[in-house]
Amino acid sequence: MKTNSESENIAIEKAQRWLNAAIDDETRSAIEHMLRHDSKALTEAFHNDLDFGTGGLRGVMGVGSNRINRYTIGMTTQGLANYLKKQFSGEKISVAIAHDSRNNSDYFTKVAADVLSANGIHVFLFRELRPTPLLSFAVRHLKCNAGIVITASHNPRQYNGYKVYWNDGAQVVPPYDKGIIAEVRSVNGIESVSFSRNEKLVHVLDDSVEEAYLSKLQTVIHSKEEIAKAADLKIVYTSIHGTGITIVPKALSAVGFSNIQIVEEQSAPDGNFPTVKSPNPEEKEALDLALQLAEKTGADLVLATDPDADRVGIAVRNNEGKMVLLNGNQAGSLIVYYALMQWQRKDILDGRQFVAKTIVTTELIAAIAKKFGVKCYDTLTGFKYIAEVMRSKEGTEYFICGGEESYGYLVGDFVRDKDAVISSIVLSEIAAWCHANSTTIWQLLQKIYSEFGFYFDELFTKTIEGLDGLKAIDAMMTTLRINPAKELAGSRVVKLVDVQQSTTTDVLTGKISTLDLPHSNVLQFFLEDGSKISARPSGTEPKIKFYFSLRGDARNLSYENFVEKSRIRISEIKIEMNL
Repeated sequence: MKTNSESENIAIEKAQRWLNAAIDDETRSAIEHMLRHDSKALTEAFHNDLDFGTGGLRGVMGVGSNRINRYTIGMTTQGLANYLKKQFSGEKISVAIAHDSRNNSDYFTKVAADVLSANGIHVFLFRELRPTPLLSFAVRHLKCNAGIVITASHNPRQYNGYKVYWNDGAQVVPPYDKGIIAEVRSVNGIESVSFSRNEKLVHVLDDSVEEAYLSKLQTVIHSKEEIAKAADLKIVYTSIHGTGITIVPKALSAVGFSNIQIVEEQSAPDGNFPTVKSPNPEEKEALDLALQLAEKTGADLVLATDPDADRVGIAVRNNEGKMVLLNGNQAGSLIVYYALMQWQRKDILDGRQFVAKTIVTTELIAAIAKKFGVKCYDTLTGFKYIAEVMRSKEGTEYFICGGEESYGYLVGDFVRDKDAVISSIVLSEIAAWCHANSTTIWQLLQKIYSEFGFYFDELFTKTIEGLDGLKAIDAMMTTLRINPAKELAGSRVVKLVDVQQSTTTDVLTGKISTLDLPHSNVLQFFLEDGSKISARPSGTEPKIKFYFSLRGDARNLSYENFVEKSRIRISEIKIEMNL
């Protein structure tokens, strides 16, 4: 750990180097002001370099090497250009770029296009903001070598970011991510970046890519007759000031839904996200306006997408007619169950299909897949790992659908990232199918529970502030490994999965087997009653996440009672695990 004085000296040295580079007057003035009058702000802005990690860049916008700005975006793009030229030497290289509604996203898109074209790389730009999944589709559709999305997903308004995609339309994974990281880190300052745009290599896309994507959406629909019967299903949609407004209503209309009610207060793209604290569909507050409109109009379904429209939140009516939010595990389980049910109905399951989920996502999805005779692959947290499985199985097995607990799902294989547009039309189709069969989404979920047992999921995040936060969390994980619990909330631990050690231990027999997953600091406790508790540190922040997924018998208990008992059990487990 660096001392405050060391950090300040490093910041001064980096700031001076920036002043010696060819930077714009506004940046120069801001740096000079911090040097003279605000050492704290200077240290925060320059003591570190904003690191290009496996997920790309993400950070607060502002002046400095530890901020998202023209120069950090430029150096990152220069590193990417250097890597692409090595990987595809002698080829015509092309990159597609999209951006969301965040402040400066369009400007950072221009910077990335400037640098790529200055390096002789063709660039395909959407003419205005568009969802992340459309970029994933465009990379494959246009046969690009890579893609970039300027977004910080659902982070607060002061953030922005930079995600890199490979030629399969998925976010980069090893070895490509490590190769790009190495090139980015070897860029020797601002003076090493070529910012001189080559207009001949920058191409603005027409509507053909979007039209091709909308056409492909028809392939994920199973129940066109049911949609026609329920075309006037009342759907409330909010884009939460993001990119979804450009395509989700259009997509819903294209597959046959005609009664789409837009939350107008949140329909205009706006990087300040003025109506919410956070544009995150996982948080109820972000859906408050949509829920109010649903109550006012008697809507059947609420859909809410995040700023780059790769994740979707959903609300449905329960048996009492009240709008209730479904969590990511519930929505993902519904999507998987419905898709497999339709594939089985059409008699096209032949053992070569699969679904995929992340290891911290509910085991209900695995149980559903097993019932239908379909493989279920587990991956590390992050949809790019699901996409990696899709790529590795291409030509031998077919991906039906998959998802992760953090509200990201995908159906079909023409996109290689979580897709809130596809998810929105599929969830709407499920609602229409239920309506045509005299039931509801809520009742379908209860039917699933009656067949597979109840599941209750809750995420708990523990933050340990201060310079020693990461060390304390590392010590917590070490304790959990050295002295693992034998019983939690009255149920025996029967299996222990340590992803960092790539081992699975059968606690009852002591047998240890090898886990076929990349190393990651995740520890999972599987209980005798079918419950699962996962511990996963952030790695970059002093935070550790605990994913509780409790299972119960649906025969002698109501769902409401099970939820109440589960919350009590989680409180007990927290005490037992010293959380």
